[in-house]
Amino acid sequence: MNFGDVFKSKFLSQVGSISPLDALVTLAVAIGIGLVIFFIYKKTFSGVMYSSSFNMSLLLMVVITAVIIMTISSNVVLSLGMVGALSIIRFRTVIKDPVDIMYLFWAISMGIIVGAHQYIFALICVAVIAVLCFVMAILKKKDKMYLVIVRYRHGSSANVEKALKSVGGKVRNKAVSKAGIETIVEVNTKVADSDFVEKLLSINGVVSAVLVNYNGEYAE
Repeated sequence: MNFGDVFKSKFLSQVGSISPLDALVTLAVAIGIGLVIFFIYKKTFSGVMYSSSFNMSLLLMVVITAVIIMTISSNVVLSLGMVGALSIIRFRTVIKDPVDIMYLFWAISMGIIVGAHQYIFALICVAVIAVLCFVMAILKKKDKMYLVIVRYRHGSSANVEKALKSVGGKVRNKAVSKAGIETIVEVNTKVADSDFVEKLLSINGVVSAVLVNYNGEYAE
């Protein structure tokens, strides 16, 4: 049998029927899993600005992917055409947070599993990944970094450095100019409070002291 005979064979023209009950069950499971991903993303989000449209797209992506998989599984020719149609789609939205990419793959994979009618496996996967997401979110909150930005005059360097060393501060940046000195120090979460900032402000020569929550990429 050559390549042409394969395309002439009857199995390519066979279309499997999708019962209304199967379609409703698949859509219901896809919507349920999509809602789980929606609420987990909303509860564990720790970025700069929460995007409700992106979160809604995760819910819809599970449902749409499940519908596509369910449709192409009933017809080989339709599946080949769908692959060709999807190959010309180009996504231009820039995703800055790697965690958002993880959620996109999670939504797509859940849609594929549900569309293939592997409901039990889909529920197990979404439960395990949901627990991991909450655990990572809790660990991330406990591992927060804080930066203290202190601006002071040249004559106050010794007193400011002594106060920062007393709390184990690590200097990340130091800018010196004729107007004064600006020092950025990473401090422990146990000492990152308003009392510590007020202590710095009480030092003679300190112009300002700012406490900033920092996640390694951006300041909150």
